Amino acid sequence: MDDKGSVGKISVSSDSVSTLNSEDFVLVSRLGDETPSSTNNGSDDEKTGLKIVGNGSEQQLQRELEDVLMDPSVADTGLGPETGMDNLDESSSEGSPSSPIPDEDSVVFSQLTYLGCASVNAPRSEVEALRMMSILRGQCQLPLDVTLSVPGVSEGTVRLLDPNNGTEIANYPIYKILFCVRGHDGTPESDCFAFTESHYNAEIFRIHVFRCQIQEAVSRILYSFATAFRRSAKKAVLSSQQAAPLTPDSDLFTFTVSLEIKEDDGKGTFSAVAKDKDKQSFKLRAGMDKKIVIYVQQTSNKELAIERCFGLLLSPGKNVKNSDMHLLDLESMGKSSDGKSYIITGSWNPNTPQFQAVNEETPKDKFMYMTTAVDLVITEVEEPVRFLLETRVRVCSPNDRLFWPFSKRSYTETFYLKLRQERKSPASDTLYEVVSLESETEREKRKTTASPGILPTGPGTMVPSPPEDDEEEDNDEPLLSGSGDVSKECAEKILETWGDLLSKWHMNLSVRPRQLPALVRSGIPEALRGEVWQLLAGCHNNDHQVEEYRTLITKESPQDSAITRDINRTFPAHDYFKDTGGDGQDSLYKICKAYSVYDEEIGYCQGQSFLAAVLLLHMPEEQAFSVLVKIMFDYGLRDLFKQNFEDLHCKFFQLERLMQEYIPDLYNHFLNVGLEAHMYASQWFLTLFTAKFPLYMVFHIIDLLLCEGISVIFNVALALLKTSKDDLIQADFEGALKFFRVPVPKRYRSEENAKKLMELACSMKVSKKLKKFEKEYHTIREQQEQQEAPIERYEKDKLHGTKKAINCTRHTSSQG
Repeated sequence: MDDKGSVGKISVSSDSVSTLNSEDFVLVSRLGDETPSSTNNGSDDEKTGLKIVGNGSEQQLQRELEDVLMDPSVADTGLGPETGMDNLDESSSEGSPSSPIPDEDSVVFSQLTYLGCASVNAPRSEVEALRMMSILRGQCQLPLDVTLSVPGVSEGTVRLLDPNNGTEIANYPIYKILFCVRGHDGTPESDCFAFTESHYNAEIFRIHVFRCQIQEAVSRILYSFATAFRRSAKKAVLSSQQAAPLTPDSDLFTFTVSLEIKEDDGKGTFSAVAKDKDKQSFKLRAGMDKKIVIYVQQTSNKELAIERCFGLLLSPGKNVKNSDMHLLDLESMGKSSDGKSYIITGSWNPNTPQFQAVNEETPKDKFMYMTTAVDLVITEVEEPVRFLLETRVRVCSPNDRLFWPFSKRSYTETFYLKLRQERKSPASDTLYEVVSLESETEREKRKTTASPGILPTGPGTMVPSPPEDDEEEDNDEPLLSGSGDVSKECAEKILETWGDLLSKWHMNLSVRPRQLPALVRSGIPEALRGEVWQLLAGCHNNDHQVEEYRTLITKESPQDSAITRDINRTFPAHDYFKDTGGDGQDSLYKICKAYSVYDEEIGYCQGQSFLAAVLLLHMPEEQAFSVLVKIMFDYGLRDLFKQNFEDLHCKFFQLERLMQEYIPDLYNHFLNVGLEAHMYASQWFLTLFTAKFPLYMVFHIIDLLLCEGISVIFNVALALLKTSKDDLIQADFEGALKFFRVPVPKRYRSEENAKKLMELACSMKVSKKLKKFEKEYHTIREQQEQQEAPIERYEKDKLHGTKKAINCTRHTSSQG
C-alpha cells in the first residue's frame, strides 16, 4: 500500500490532530551503503537523508491543541497528573545537550482499552493505520484495560501499565515509534488512536490500537506524542555536531571483520595466502609457521572505542565449543594508520597438537573448516565482545608451488551487534550491555531455515529464501532451476482417455470425474496440463480475476526491488526465462508484482517466482496469476509464511514424525548428527519442489498437488528420504546437506527415476497420520505458550484473529 502521501505531513482537522509522524520532528541519519539492508520492504521511508522537516503549521497545531486542552470536558477527566501538561516549556526540561535527560517528565492516561496489535507494511500510511484500527476495533473480543504513560522527552519510553497495580505490561522506546493516528470524527473509530513502531530492529512494523473511554482524551494523547517528538528534534539539533545522529536502529552497531592468513615464505617474511577461486577456501601448506591477522572496522552508528584485544583463538572445525578454542600468541594490536580499522596479529604454530587437524594434507578437491575468534574489550560495553569467523581451508604439501587461481586474500564477515543502554546515574557516562551479536551468515541461515519466534512476519518481509547454489568441493555443481526437457508427445490411447474425461468434465465443471485421481497419479499429458491445472484449481470461470490482474499490474509494489532481484535467478536453465528483459522475465515480474499488491498481508515471498514460472510455462499470465492465487489461498501455501512461520514448523514436525514411523533408522541417524527437517526441507515446502528439481518431476508434483492438496508434499518428501536412505545414513552432517543439495535433484533428471519416485509417493497413505501429528504439535506449542507473558500471549491472539479476518475478507472478494 502506498504510504507516500503521509510521509512528512501532519493532517490537522478542524478540532484536533489527526496524525503525527515522528519523521516531522526527529533528526534522521542516513548511514549510507554500509548500513545493513533491511529485510522489510516497508522500510523505504527509513532511508531519508539528514533533515528536519517542518510543515508550516506547527503554531496552528499548538494553538488548536491548547484550545482543546482548555475544554473542561478534557481538563476534568482525571486522565493524568497536572505536572505532565504544565511542563510545556521545552527549554526548562532539556538541560545541557551533553547531559542525559531523565525519563520522568511524562503524562499518564487512564481509562483506556488496548485492542491489540497487527503487522503493517506501510508504517506511516494513515489509510493503512485506519484500516487496521477498524479491523481491530471490530474484531476485539478480549479487550485489555490499560494505563498509558507517554514521556515528554525523546529518550523516554511509552509504557503500558496495569491499571490495578501499576506494573509494566509492555514498553516502546520513543525513537522506535514512527507514526500516530486517531480515528476520524463521525466514524466508530473516533474514540480510538494508534501508533506504529519498528519491532525487532525495524525488521517488522506493528500497529498498536487503543480505545479511549473518554473520547476527548484522544487529542490530548496525540499532543503528548507531539511534545516528545518535538523535543527530540531540539535535542538532535543541539547535539548533531557532537555525536553521530541516531536512527530507529540506534541500538544496532554494524562491524566488518576480515581474516587474513600469512605463511612463512622461506625468505624471512610472511606472505598472505590466497583463497581458491572456485572453492572460496584458504589453501595452506602443512608444517609452515603462520600468522593470523584480524581487521575490525565499525561501519554504522556512533563510534565505539575498541580498547584492546585480550584473546585471539583458533580451532579446527565449525560449530565448535568454547572449550575447544585455543589461544594464539598475540604479536600486536592497535589502530590502522588511517584510523579506520583495529588490527590484531597473532602467531600460529601449526605443529602444536591442538592444531594437528589443520596441519595434515586434505584429500584432493576436499576441504575442512577452521574457526577463528577474537575477543575485544570495547570501552562503552560492559562485557567483552567475541567475533567468530568460520572459514574453509585446504591443506596441501609444503612443497606445493602456490600457483592456482585465486579470488582475494582475505575473508570478510559482517556482524550486527545489538546493545541496550544502561545508565547508573544521570551524570555517568553511557554504558551498554550486549543484547545479541549476529553475523550476516547467521542471518541468512536463519531466514532460510525459518527459525520460530525470530523471523519477521510482515508482508514483503524476509521469508526463508531458496538457498544460493553453493560451490561444492568435488566440482559437482547443483542442478540449475528450470532444468530438463519435458516432451509433449503422448501415447494416442492416453490422449483419447483424457479427451473423453475432459468432454464429460466440461458438462459439469463443479464435479470432478471419478476416474480423475487415478489418471493424475500417472501424470497429466504435458499438452493438456494448462487446461487441466486451471480446471483442478477451479479457475475455469475467472473473468473477474483476469480484470483485477490487469489493474494490479499498474500499481506500485512495495517489494519491487526484491522481485526484480529474484527474476534473473528463476529458471536460468530454461530458454523462456534466461534472457534479461525477455518475454518470460517480463511476464514473471508482472505476476509476482501483481500478487504482492493483491495479498497485502503476505506480499511477495522469495521462492514464489519459481511456482509462478512453472504456471507461466503452461498458460497465459492472467490465467497463471489466477492459479497462483488459488494455490496460495485454497491450497494453504500462504499459511506457511504467516505467524512466524508457525504452520511451516508444524510441517517440519509432521515430516520428522513420519520419518520416525516409516524410516526410523534414518530418523535416528539424523538425530545423532543434529540434522533437523528445516535444514533440508524448507525449500521443498516453500517452493513445492519447483526451485531445484528437474521439470519433469516438478510438473508431476503440481499435478498431484492440484488434485489432492498440499499433503502431497509429504508423500514426495518421504519418498525422497526413503530412496536416499542408504546414502544419507553413511553421511555426516555436512555430507547429508550436500547430498540433499546436489545428488538428490540430479538423480531425477532421468524420467524413469522420476516415475518410480512418484509411484512410490502415490502409494503412501499418510493423511490420517498428518492430522494426528498436527494435534501433537499444537499440544506441545500450547504447553510452551503457557510460559509466555500475558501481554505477548494476548498480542499473538489478537494478531492471529486480525489476520484471519483479513484473509477471510480477501478470500471472499477473490470469489467474486
